[in-house]
Amino acid sequence: MGESSDELCYLTASEAVQRFADRTLSPVELLDALYARADEIGSELNAWTDRRVEQAYSAAHASAERWARGPDAALPLDGVPVAMKEEQPIDGEPWRLGSLLMEHEIATVTHPLYELLVGAGAVVHARTTTPEFSCAGFTHSRLWGLTKNPWNHEISCGGSSGGSGVSLAAGLAPLATGSDIGGSIRVPAALNGVVGFKPPHGRVPTLPPFNLDTYSHDGPMGRSVADVAMMQNVIAGAHPADHISMRFPPVLPLEPAPIRGMRIALARTIGDIPIADDVDANTNTVADALRAAGAQVVEVLVPVTRAEFSTAALIHFGTIFGASVTAAAGDRADLLTPYAAYFSEISTSVAAQHSVYEGLEREAAIHATIATAMAGFDALVCPTLACGGWEAGEDYTERKLVIAGVELERYIEGALTLPFNIASKHPVLAVPSGRASNGVPTGVQIVGQTFDDAAVFRIGAALERELGWWRDPSWRPG
Repeated sequence: MGESSDELCYLTASEAVQRFADRTLSPVELLDALYARADEIGSELNAWTDRRVEQAYSAAHASAERWARGPDAALPLDGVPVAMKEEQPIDGEPWRLGSLLMEHEIATVTHPLYELLVGAGAVVHARTTTPEFSCAGFTHSRLWGLTKNPWNHEISCGGSSGGSGVSLAAGLAPLATGSDIGGSIRVPAALNGVVGFKPPHGRVPTLPPFNLDTYSHDGPMGRSVADVAMMQNVIAGAHPADHISMRFPPVLPLEPAPIRGMRIALARTIGDIPIADDVDANTNTVADALRAAGAQVVEVLVPVTRAEFSTAALIHFGTIFGASVTAAAGDRADLLTPYAAYFSEISTSVAAQHSVYEGLEREAAIHATIATAMAGFDALVCPTLACGGWEAGEDYTERKLVIAGVELERYIEGALTLPFNIASKHPVLAVPSGRASNGVPTGVQIVGQTFDDAAVFRIGAALERELGWWRDPSWRPG
């Protein structure tokens, strides 16, 4: 066919499905190209924990047989490779969560996402790296080492779905799964220049007990808005493993209507989070693109301070997420990475100083502030990160992150993502906004009104049409 491996590896999922349908590409050929690319660059980037070669080729051949019978025999994601976050278990396969504590663990349960993806014909060909217990906004661990940002190895690839973000940016997968308890889909989407969706809590089924944690979300990541919508349509809905997963999810159109006439709130920051100049300039570029597409864009304030959302989140984490890390460590806490030990310590310490009820009061106040800022608007747009990322391999347990001359108490306060895990019923689509001075992509969050998933995809598709860069062949790491 005369195509380069790069051209095949950077097909979007939508393009791959069209190629399978018109018989100009087979799922096996695409899988061959992705594994060949992984052989070439994969060890340098360290985005995968495992290759599922036997299972992937078996699935790809089965998909090829269905496509040979015609498009009517094909499933929604038939033959499309998906890199799956290692945090999401598959029965009988390694489940180590980036931790020396679990180095030899084998999963005894299967995540609903795997069942749904395989049921839709997807080829789960690789498992992706995370920080230990997915408790950081970067991706390195004592077990797996450092996962590198393909745009700039000196800057973190983000986390905790860092291996998924890198897989997409580096042409190792057209789709990937992520999970998000404080920004873990949206942060790596921003730093890798891809698209990620944090659904409203309960929209996508997950496993207990974290299905009961209102901050916790699983969701899709891809290289185009349509691809993420395609995958979201497959994974959304009720599942017997998750009794709070919601029935009757909206079906997201892959070609949404234009946004002319929509009212969009623009928050150049949240509260007192300092914003780097290049991030602010890129956010303004997004605002101009929305206006050019016919939306009314109005600048608003979201007056939630770093201290307010950080304290509320630490109370919550100390009760659930941080407590789970503490329990997993037991009397072997010396095996934890410094950042995991710090997360466990600081969250449980803050939680011990406040009641659960006080934490709920704080969360309710944040909900109300966001609702007030968004009143009368179809959505809110704000930066994903306040700066062009943080230093690769740095734990930030002792060192402070400085943005625009302001020293942050904790590095994660440089992410504008956590307020929307607190206000977890808002769907949030993360898309690129440009590139920072260090060469790493920047991003914005498109925050919908509660449970209005369709609106954020409509706005994301409009930005994709106006700006175009993340669909352009030049939007690739050097």
